[in-house]
Amino acid sequence: MTGTIIFDPLIPWPALAALAVLSLAAVALALWRRLSGWALRLLAVLAILGALTGPGYQVEDRAPLSDIVLLLEDDSASQSLSDRPDQMAAAADALAAQLSARPNTELRRVRVPDGAGDAGTELMTALSSALAEVPRGRIAGIIALSDGRVHDIERAPDLPAPLHLLLTGRARDWDRRLIARNAPAFAIIGEPVTLTLRIEDSGAAPQTDAQAPLDISVDGAPPQRFTVPIGRDIDLPVTLPHGGRNVIRFSVPEANGELTTRNNSALIQMNGVRDRLRVLLVSGEPHAGGRTWRNLLKSDSSVDLVHFTILRPPEKQDGVPVDELSLIAFPTRELFLEKIDDFDLIIFDRYQRRGILPAIYLDNVANYVTKGGAVLVAAGPDFATADSIYRSPLSPVLPARPTARVIEQRYRPKVTELGARHPVTADLGGGDHWGAWLRQIEVEPEASGEVVMTGYEGKPLLILDRVGEGRVALLASDHAWLWSRGYDGGGPQLELLRRLAHWMMKEPELEEEALTAEATGQSMRITRRTLGETVGPVTVTRPDGSEEEIALQQVSPGRYEASYDGAEIGLYRLAEGDQNAVIGLGPAAPREFEQTIATGDVMASVIAPLRGGILRLEDGLPRLRDVRAGRPAAGRGWIGLTPRGAYETRDVRQTPLLPAWLVLVLASALILGGWLREGRR
Repeated sequence: MTGTIIFDPLIPWPALAALAVLSLAAVALALWRRLSGWALRLLAVLAILGALTGPGYQVEDRAPLSDIVLLLEDDSASQSLSDRPDQMAAAADALAAQLSARPNTELRRVRVPDGAGDAGTELMTALSSALAEVPRGRIAGIIALSDGRVHDIERAPDLPAPLHLLLTGRARDWDRRLIARNAPAFAIIGEPVTLTLRIEDSGAAPQTDAQAPLDISVDGAPPQRFTVPIGRDIDLPVTLPHGGRNVIRFSVPEANGELTTRNNSALIQMNGVRDRLRVLLVSGEPHAGGRTWRNLLKSDSSVDLVHFTILRPPEKQDGVPVDELSLIAFPTRELFLEKIDDFDLIIFDRYQRRGILPAIYLDNVANYVTKGGAVLVAAGPDFATADSIYRSPLSPVLPARPTARVIEQRYRPKVTELGARHPVTADLGGGDHWGAWLRQIEVEPEASGEVVMTGYEGKPLLILDRVGEGRVALLASDHAWLWSRGYDGGGPQLELLRRLAHWMMKEPELEEEALTAEATGQSMRITRRTLGETVGPVTVTRPDGSEEEIALQQVSPGRYEASYDGAEIGLYRLAEGDQNAVIGLGPAAPREFEQTIATGDVMASVIAPLRGGILRLEDGLPRLRDVRAGRPAAGRGWIGLTPRGAYETRDVRQTPLLPAWLVLVLASALILGGWLREGRR
């Protein structure tokens, strides 16, 4: 029970003050005029003013509330190193026992796990949530058991009581880590890109070694080892071996006595792209489709196009020598002998033999294909004649031979069953609504050719083939330009020709047989493309060497997919048949393992304002003391708690000190007394 005098004025305090001034002025006037009743009038005024203040006696029935101590237990990944789990568990249990033995004290234990994704230790976020659940006026202290590596320090709340950090770990701990300073997402194939790496020792590292071995592995291949200095930036030139995703893993072997190897590697995934795709387009004669090819290739900023058009019609016979039919000399020797390997793709558009290109040049084109080049033949009526390019040294690499028949009939191109699975023609849409073409060259495909589109009466229209290390395509019509003009509704001409050109230039996303994976956090989507009818399960090899088979589901013709969640962070290897792929899930060194040496520097700015302490658990568990607010809350071997004295009010009773009847009687008596006394004088 506690009693206090309270005031509840009947009128606002400013009005009450004004009334008091006026009343006292009247009394002062009576005193100045020497009226004998001024004292009684003063007492009457005081009685009335006192009643207007509403004085009362309040009695509260209070129940004391316990002080609350928050114990934050850092259970993030970095706390699993060395003997930190046992160290923290023993300290938490001992503190819990001490706090339970204190009178009027309640303990709230808060577990701090890893943040979502790679957010690290979000201790301040957990502290804010815990403070929001309890009255701030009851918090007597906050104790954090952690290595001090907090990654959300900018979210630190205003603290109602001192915060103490009890550090896990040992003063003798040291660690070695590999840092990748820059990791570009793209790089040009065949050109070196500079990566900056750094090997850094932290903590009580031994001073004996100035160098360390560095292993480099590309796409899961056996690593190569180099010796590099410690504590200095290393500029390492890397040349990507192929297009598409290249997975490069840098790692440092475990050193004797270091805290962990989780930060000894860096996993970099870069996409290899071509700098400039060089295309040679040779048009045998001017026609409407020639501009289609030129516009397509010129619209791509990554393509360098060299285009030659033979303007002399074949039926013109005027005796002018061939070498005198151009404004500039046609550099046939330079293009087809000396620099042919510089081109990624050669296109013969309605080309026929006229003596401009000797047989030795065309034979060199055939060799160019077998060594990895690409040739596309867009055939017109010339392909069915005696001067056809098929009747040249190019014939061994062409995927079909002409029958000498030119079909001048209306038809709609269609994608074959094989073409529905081939990345060049898959997902182009149905052919029933495509515009018609009006001409086709009848050809008979070779055994190795793949017919992906058909035309008039199901005859082959687009044939693809691989010859040696190169690729060849034959489009048995020169009417693809009708789609670009919107004739009869048009069709996907631009997309078809773009895919065709990129497939021939070996772009990875257009490979017929491919196994790929795309990572999102710790999940991957596995994609298998094939021209076959079925595929087997994908064997996933985890970073620890264990294997698991994942069944694939067909999502479209020739395309199979599956989702996989990787429990570990690191490099995963995928295999299905003769197809292989590698992919990295998560960062090679998670945020929790970037800095592993225990320190109080990160949290010092939050602890200092309320004069909390930073102590190491290896020095022993500190004692608990009571301290007043604003006083130092930590010292050698002890930490302080601030008793709050909080209470709960169960009942409140108020008794007026000046009842209305008493004020009325008293004021009336005093005023009447003053009047009577002044009257008698």
